[in-house]
Amino acid sequence: MELETLRDLYVHELKDLYSAENQIIKALPKMAKATKNRRLASAFNQHLGQTRNQARRLKRILKSHKESTRAPKCKGMEGLLKEGNSVIKAAEKDVRDAGLIAAAQRVEHYEMAGYGCARTYAQLLGDRAGARLLNTSLQEEARTDKKLTGLAKSTVNLRAKKQKKSPNGSNGVAEAISRIVEKFKRR
Repeated sequence: MELETLRDLYVHELKDLYSAENQIIKALPKMAKATKNRRLASAFNQHLGQTRNQARRLKRILKSHKESTRAPKCKGMEGLLKEGNSVIKAAEKDVRDAGLIAAAQRVEHYEMAGYGCARTYAQLLGDRAGARLLNTSLQEEARTDKKLTGLAKSTVNLRAKKQKKSPNGSNGVAEAISRIVEKFKRR
């Protein structure tokens, strides 16, 4: 798709957001499962419902413009989620939870930027219904970000700060993985 007009850019942004939301729908259950903090797991699960609604809103807006949801995969979101997944694999206990919040907030900020731009395009193009729906999603993302900040400040980061390294100076997981990798290299 060539982007020659603001409408082209608007549709492109809507499709990119739709792709991003669908990637998030797949990632949130993994994030909820990876945390040991019940309030954080609950926040991820609650946001999953919101994310599904946001994807439906995007689909509705695209349909109102006689556009499909088909588009290339959102590479920005793919990278953010890959980075978050590395935290799940590498970090231990409370530090993992702090890392999950940081990863989730990066995702929220990416979405807020996308929704803000799309809403502005909708307003300029006279798509008042689309602008309202996009603003609803933007406000949800902002509330989720604020909720994550509250969780981080009130408990999660404080617990991560108290987490100590194991006596040998590592968290144990990385060392165990290194031993396994070395075993396979020798074969």
